[in-house]
Amino acid sequence: MKKRKIPMRKDLLSNQMMPKKELVRIVKNKENVVAIDPTGKAAGRGAYVALDPAAVKAVKGKKLIDAAFGITIEPTFYDDLFAYVDHQKARQELFGK
Repeated sequence: MKKRKIPMRKDLLSNQMMPKKELVRIVKNKENVVAIDPTGKAAGRGAYVALDPAAVKAVKGKKLIDAAFGITIEPTFYDDLFAYVDHQKARQELFGK
């Protein structure tokens, strides 16, 4: 049986290549609207953050998403991102990967 290739993406905070399933994609579309992309397939420029609440807090403190997209992001977006990542992390611990 042929082994499948695992897609890798670079984490904004650590600058390391990680499997795409261990990251959350944040996308900016043509209208400069920034959103969480749970499917990983939305149109627009993407940036990836690890599925770790501590990483989201660090990204918020350093404003790395703002820098990656070149726009100012509302603080409420970071709160939504933290809630999403916290929920996904809890799901992984409960149901496994």
